[in-house]
Amino acid sequence: MIPNQWYPILRTEDIKKDTPTGVRRLGEELVLWRDLDGRLVCQSARCPHKGANLADGRLVGNSIACPYHGFRFTTEGTCRHVPALGAEGRIPASLKVDTYEVREQHDLVWLWWGDKREVLPDIALARELAEHPRPYETITFSRPVHYTRYIESLLEFYHVTFVHRDHWANIIDYTFMYGSWRKLWLDGRERYIAANKIVNHRVDVEGTIIRNTFDQCEEGNPSNIWHFDLIYQAPCMTHVRQGLLEVTTWLVPIDEHNTQAIMRLYEYPLLKKMVPVKQLRPPILRLSLMMEQYVQDRQDNDIMARQEPKVSERGVNKFIAVDELNAKFLQMRDRLKAEARAAEEERAAAKSPVGPVAAEKPATAEKPVAVEAPEAQPGAVVPGPAAGQGREAVPAGGNGHGPGNGDRRARKEARAGGLSRTSP
Repeated sequence: MIPNQWYPILRTEDIKKDTPTGVRRLGEELVLWRDLDGRLVCQSARCPHKGANLADGRLVGNSIACPYHGFRFTTEGTCRHVPALGAEGRIPASLKVDTYEVREQHDLVWLWWGDKREVLPDIALARELAEHPRPYETITFSRPVHYTRYIESLLEFYHVTFVHRDHWANIIDYTFMYGSWRKLWLDGRERYIAANKIVNHRVDVEGTIIRNTFDQCEEGNPSNIWHFDLIYQAPCMTHVRQGLLEVTTWLVPIDEHNTQAIMRLYEYPLLKKMVPVKQLRPPILRLSLMMEQYVQDRQDNDIMARQEPKVSERGVNKFIAVDELNAKFLQMRDRLKAEARAAEEERAAAKSPVGPVAAEKPATAEKPVAVEAPEAQPGAVVPGPAAGQGREAVPAGGNGHGPGNGDRRARKEARAGGLSRTSP
């Protein structure tokens, strides 16, 4: 997982009214609830008393009550009431839960996963999405795959003609996307299967955004060609535009083995003409998304579930030239993680009583990975690092994620900082 990023963890509509909402994201059990003013609160779901899940509790005024013994925690995470001790009982200062920074934007709930900061960065979507004029529908579901493999599957489309050719529901795709009106669209499947060569391939990097444009065509038949625009935005967003179709998907880590997909389909212009009644169009979009969830996406996931290794990293795959977007995604992931480690080490050095000099990194410390890579030649393999590079391992005493850091609170701040209003 890439630290110091905003992750969308839920749709705003998923937050329950007058009761806690529990989720597991980024390897942590979380509970979300609204205070009496409607402000959203996100906290660690584990009661520090005996580990009960606060999402099973209830809301009492501006506090959340543990379902096990009724301990009440405020919006700041402080325990203010322990029934067993009575109204005048002394409550241990250690009875508190971490409170996470969250924001509600674009109909999603965003969690800041990173270090503690006075001012957090804005949630900035790629301009193609931030300025998108069309209405949309959004669904969410989980899959038992690592989020890196899931992102990879949406950063290229030359798997489509091999994975999505046999299920009856895919007839809708190749009839309307590939069929020709001269043959009453009955030639759709044949043209769909034949169009599997990638041409006019281009990748551009802008900050934490990577854009890829290409055409997918039938070799020897220039008329059977389809243009694609793909976008990846760190840490976990993909966007595809193909003709009238536009879909945004956020692939959010639940933990190291599971991913939550938040999938958004934009209303396509043809639908507006075909269905003039505005109220009928959202259900049609939702049905289209459900078709994607239960057919096409499931077909992809059946393959991803058997991929080895389970986590995609630089050096474990043998990329070809048209995998440049995948390669740059992994490079960017490594770079952002390295930058987060460096920032944490700098913060730890500044807090160290012996000063920054003693905490200086050794000369062999890992350097941030450059995003830019040499342009791949047609048919060439995109090289990865030597074995062992680009891994998740953290040097002892590093960014607070690994066992080398003995300060438990520092680990919590590094994992979900910018969040812990209960920390000193």
